[in-house]
Order: sequence, then C-alpha cells, then structure tokens
Amino acid sequence: MAVAHKVNSRLTLILDDGDDLMTGDTIFKSKSFNNVKPDATADQLYAIATAVAGLQERPLYNVERKDDYEITQD
Repeated sequence: MAVAHKVNSRLTLILDDGDDLMTGDTIFKSKSFNNVKPDATADQLYAIATAVAGLQERPLYNVERKDDYEITQD
C-alpha cells in the first residue's frame, strides 16, 4: 500500500493591487513563504498571514497553503 508523507509547505499571501484601468479587473500580487513547517495548523498560518499582511502596502485578499507530499510504498 502506498503512503503519502507531507514533506514541505508553502504559505502564499494574495494581495489586492487595485483595478486594471483598461479592463476594470482586479490585479493581484502574491508573496510566498517557503519552508513552512508541514505540521503547522491552518489557524497558526492564518495568524501569521494576517500579521505579515499588516506590514504590506496592499490589502490582504486571500491566504493559500500548498503542501508537497512524498509518496512511498509502505
């Protein structure tokens, strides 16, 4: 049976950079933080994201987490 082990996580802050003057669509910028502890909880990451967002010039739009897994035969 194959087993997946979480080996890495990345936290990404999606920031609102205003509206495109030509189309009116919202422009987004992102800031990513690599090597996040894989066992960090969603609450912990959200608390960090909102704290870091307070230091940004742009308002926080969304918070994303990307996990990488290693799949091995168990």
